[in-house]
Amino acid sequence: MGRFLRVAGLTDVGREREHNEDSFGLLPQFNLFIVADGMGGHRAGDVASQMAVKAVEDFFTATEKEDITWPFQFDPNLPFSVNRFVTAIQVANNRIYKESAASDEHQGMGTTIVGLLSVEDHGACHIAHVGDSRCYRARNGSLELLTMDHSLVNDYLRAAPDLSADQLAELPRNVITRALGMQDSVLVDVQTVIPEAGDLFILCSDGLNGMISDDQILQCVQVHRDDLASIAAALVQRANDAGGEDNCTVVLIECAEE
Repeated sequence: MGRFLRVAGLTDVGREREHNEDSFGLLPQFNLFIVADGMGGHRAGDVASQMAVKAVEDFFTATEKEDITWPFQFDPNLPFSVNRFVTAIQVANNRIYKESAASDEHQGMGTTIVGLLSVEDHGACHIAHVGDSRCYRARNGSLELLTMDHSLVNDYLRAAPDLSADQLAELPRNVITRALGMQDSVLVDVQTVIPEAGDLFILCSDGLNGMISDDQILQCVQVHRDDLASIAAALVQRANDAGGEDNCTVVLIECAEE
């Protein structure tokens, strides 16, 4: 199937925060799309998220040339496109970690990241993430969460899947266990999916899914299905109407037949 991508992105400070620490990148020249949710005091979070998006873009630009030195080990068991995507995020992690260590102003900063890379010649989409920024897929009237948050709650569930609802309720909901900039290396989760015509991928910071339910996300998609910019605006507005306790960022990628 020949296909092309329609994309839209929107970020908003929300109702309670003084500044926006989220960033997003629309890089159609690489069929690459990113959301990053920064953390750290004194505006360091927005520095970290912007660095992440810029570092990934820089690496993709650099690797268009064949003579580049590969900064991390190339995994021969994975396709070039997956290696390129994962390595770009590892480069971003390393850049943020070094800046955090070298600067008092930026000490302790970090960021989550989620990205989607569409590979034209293989008809596949790679989804990579670190932290609790998410990727959903809307298909045939239903919504599926494709990523698993790197969170304390999910770590407990993996170790003890039989935890009761009461035990889970006692755990802090907003503690993430993996982010860029926390250590000099990072494990990047990546998966490959085969899109169908009409699939809509939603990348978002937790300012969206932390404020509204998956059913509400799907409702916004269905009401405004023919206009990606309207979907993005409706999602952000819905999150703000629910309290807007955090920055909210959404990037939408629709796969359509040519």
